[in-house]
Amino acid sequence: MLDFITQKDQPTVLLIDDDMVSREVMATMMTMSGYDVHTAEDGHHALELLGIGECKPTIILMDIQMPGLSGMELIEKLREQCKARLYVISASNTEEDVLAAADGFLMKPFVPEALTRLIEEQEALARPKPAPGLDPLETIVNPETLAQLREMMPDSAVRQIYEAIISDLGKRTAALESSIAARDWGEARRIGHAIKGGGSMAGAVQVARLGELIEAGALELSQTTSDVNQSDNIEVILSDLRAAAANLRRMLDAEIKP
Repeated sequence: MLDFITQKDQPTVLLIDDDMVSREVMATMMTMSGYDVHTAEDGHHALELLGIGECKPTIILMDIQMPGLSGMELIEKLREQCKARLYVISASNTEEDVLAAADGFLMKPFVPEALTRLIEEQEALARPKPAPGLDPLETIVNPETLAQLREMMPDSAVRQIYEAIISDLGKRTAALESSIAARDWGEARRIGHAIKGGGSMAGAVQVARLGELIEAGALELSQTTSDVNQSDNIEVILSDLRAAAANLRRMLDAEIKP
């Protein structure tokens, strides 16, 4: 489960829903999870709140089926009044044009963690991504991490840790190739996250960075219909991942004798 959002980075949410029970339940749950929530019973009320400056949201959640002002018309008017991210919420499937006009979609009922995850994914997409490719001068293993490990345990145990990482990289690279071939970007993202986490824990700098690139690239591919360029990037990263494993092996053989 995702951690609750802290007060420091707390988003302000404007929730627009004509159903009082749904509105109050969602508002209560999000408030308990750290969101600053304002509510509006319909589109006209929401525009009024924005117009008088009573609410300055960073996120707008709007039910797509409400009496009066709703749908595309409401989205256009909300866009005119503020720059908040706009997510439509509905208990049923939504028309393609509405989905295209919004920044995201959440199926009702949803838990606050689903909104948190959506926000985090969009923030990850917005962050600039480093270009693929290995820098020959890039650190292979953080020397401080390696020194700490050697202080904590004998060299034989340290070597076992890096041997395990190299072995795991081989398995995950093969799994990643299968995921790319199947265009299973969700699985590719999970593999990238695991590579990043394992590399980070052992101070394997190159490995961790490539895992992060894979995770970010797979996330982007999961949210776009055009995957050619990013898919090519991931293929390059795959080659880099094999090279990083070889670099790690050379470092291990040079630094820690079997």
